[in-house]
Amino acid sequence: MQPRHGKATRRAPEAGATVPEASARSARGARTDPNESPAAPEAALPEAGKFGPARKSGSRQKKSPPDTQERSPVRATGARAKKVPQRAQDARPSDATSAAGAEGLEPPAAGEPALSRAGSCSQRGRGARCSPKPRPPPGPWDGPSPGLPVSAPILVPPYDAAPGARKLRAVLEKLRLSRLALSSASKVVNGVVGHLLHRLKCESGFGGVERLHTGSYYEHVKISAPNEFDVMFKLEVPRIQLEEYSNTGAYYFVKFKRNPKENPLSQFLEDEILSASKMLSKFRKIIKEEINNIKDTDVIMKRKRPGSPAVTLLINKEISVDITLALESKTSWPTSTREGLSVKNWLSAKVRQQLRLKPFYLVPKHAKEGNGFQEETWRLSFSHIEKEILSNHGKSKTCCENKEMKCCRKDCLKLMKYLLEQLKEKFKDKKHLEKFSSYHVKTAFFHICTHNPQDSQWDPKDLGLCFDNCVTYFLECLRTEKLPNYFIPGFNLFSSDLIEKKSKDFLSKQIEYERNNEFPVFGEF
Repeated sequence: MQPRHGKATRRAPEAGATVPEASARSARGARTDPNESPAAPEAALPEAGKFGPARKSGSRQKKSPPDTQERSPVRATGARAKKVPQRAQDARPSDATSAAGAEGLEPPAAGEPALSRAGSCSQRGRGARCSPKPRPPPGPWDGPSPGLPVSAPILVPPYDAAPGARKLRAVLEKLRLSRLALSSASKVVNGVVGHLLHRLKCESGFGGVERLHTGSYYEHVKISAPNEFDVMFKLEVPRIQLEEYSNTGAYYFVKFKRNPKENPLSQFLEDEILSASKMLSKFRKIIKEEINNIKDTDVIMKRKRPGSPAVTLLINKEISVDITLALESKTSWPTSTREGLSVKNWLSAKVRQQLRLKPFYLVPKHAKEGNGFQEETWRLSFSHIEKEILSNHGKSKTCCENKEMKCCRKDCLKLMKYLLEQLKEKFKDKKHLEKFSSYHVKTAFFHICTHNPQDSQWDPKDLGLCFDNCVTYFLECLRTEKLPNYFIPGFNLFSSDLIEKKSKDFLSKQIEYERNNEFPVFGEF
């Protein structure tokens, strides 16, 4: 099929470009205000084989608070664009959090040794503070792997506890969701979702819809109060053909290879293209009508967010539920994913092959186009694969199972998600962080796991260092403006087209401030 003509094709920045060397953490005398301009890096990060960046002794001094197959045919950027005014980009997480059942989150492993600060207090008097042990001098980085913004440092002995590690266990305990509260909230959500699913099955075009159990609820990485849920409804669409949009690798137009007249989705076709806007509009209309028939539960529909694929409901004025429609395709994954899902050295080549045999999904997410959106595009989604990875996250098949060796991978992900969530709450009035979501954190986390595949590199005793490693990597992604989608390496989630540089700089400064002051934001809100 020939690509359609229109405006010149806009290419998303390639994520596999050569990456500058990583900057070192601030040493003593570094800036104290995160809103100041960043200073030039003092030293390169240590070579891969050391855990985390090199710092000078004493660099953790308290700071003053902040002021505040073959590639599918490409359709040209301007082809068939339906522009809608661009407002605030949806910053909700893209991972769908289904709420069926009342599964509790995994508690921290019992009997884990307490984390100690670097250095020794044994020779000091009562009340004397310990000085951190000087870190080894910096060394050169190995070259970054193709498609990754920076090679994640690897944890090797000696294990040197990172400052602030003593707080992390308490933070994780605070983040544990009450089983009772989670059960109560999920019961309410399940009732509403079940009602809507029954109605959708009776509608032409949506008869085969089913619920897809994915997201942080099922990944056991949901944090804070159980008042936000994501639900995905999947609809199998056989024999489809994808036409890539503007070389993004992530956005596509959907066509049917054969379109018999009895195809119930024919009503949503426009010039042989399955219209994402038409289908989402009908999906939204059905839900809006049906919530009026739900008794004993107060359900309202929130205003549509430009560019968002989700229908957002507010239940009993306190529970927010995002419902997303997803097309299910059981064909081979698009060519843009060929170099993605780098789990060969982590989960094994066999696991990677098995995962790529599973279906992939397309959600009606509009691609950004100038000052508006292309309304007919569908975006690839692999939330079900993300769930599989997090559920079976160890190199050892028994990692974190009962009576087996534990790791702190999920704990680090929870802490990273919570850090971003707290900063977004703190600066919600400034709108600098609107476009950042937990999906950015999760993507960076997957890359770190790829470069640190051994379970021993995620020992719960070393939670402080492992978390510091995650923070370091995420900061480097912000600095270089490169965060490749874990499944689509050519799609850069931190490109300037998606998030402005000033927003990335702002978040970077705030995270640096938090790290230098042992994360005071963890105790706020």
